[in-house]
Amino acid sequence: MTPVVTCQGTGPVVLGLPHTGTFLPDDIEARLNETGRALSDTDWHVERLYDGLLDNVTTVRATFHRYVIDANRDPAGVSLYPGQNTTGLVPVTDFDGKAIWKTPPTSREVDARRSAFHAPYHAALQSELDRVRALHGVAILFDCHSIRSNIPFLFEGPLPDFNIGTNDGTTCAPIIESLVARACAEVIDPEDPPYSRVINGRFKGGWTTRHYGQPDTGIHAIQMELAQSTYLKAEHAPWEYDKDKAAPLRRRLSRILTDLDAVAPSLKERP
Repeated sequence: MTPVVTCQGTGPVVLGLPHTGTFLPDDIEARLNETGRALSDTDWHVERLYDGLLDNVTTVRATFHRYVIDANRDPAGVSLYPGQNTTGLVPVTDFDGKAIWKTPPTSREVDARRSAFHAPYHAALQSELDRVRALHGVAILFDCHSIRSNIPFLFEGPLPDFNIGTNDGTTCAPIIESLVARACAEVIDPEDPPYSRVINGRFKGGWTTRHYGQPDTGIHAIQMELAQSTYLKAEHAPWEYDKDKAAPLRRRLSRILTDLDAVAPSLKERP
């Protein structure tokens, strides 16, 4: 299976989908224990959640699971959150701190996975960002994620519904951060549930957002980490998508992406 699937659009927005894949090569699957083979840390159904929300959007999606190698981690293995519980380039535990391997990968095997999976994903993402920037003078990377709303190993208390990450405002123009935050709070339909949000809380943006988000070069990046309680029937197996819960969330996400698409031309004139 190819490690990355790209769908090219003509607009200024690029969706990154690094954690929706569930593919495991046979030799890697055989070395995972029962906890690992459950794949509980998948960003379940995020590709479905965003499908069709914005015309002419480009998508770059990893097909491999994050237990193979995490496409949203520094390829050098540097921690995103020093001093805090997190998972690394090739995780050794799940988000609950439980071991996932019968036989953990060696450093040589990590190197091989970096070349076979991590590098192709980022080569494709860089290529699409460059292509979109050439078309529009700017590119906006919207990195799409989701996670269970309660994971004591990683954070205290329930997670807000929308978790916006810009590495403390460094990865995109201020108008992008404020636009996304405003759209998260906007009431589109009076029947929609209220959503909570936070900017640069527990999640400030992963390596993808921090690496590509260089506004001075015309590439802006922002991460959206959604609480899975906003669109799944339950935050446990079989991880079923709930169309009724997802509908108002999709309206909100569509507004966000539409607003980003509309603001892109003005970014060329901003310092």
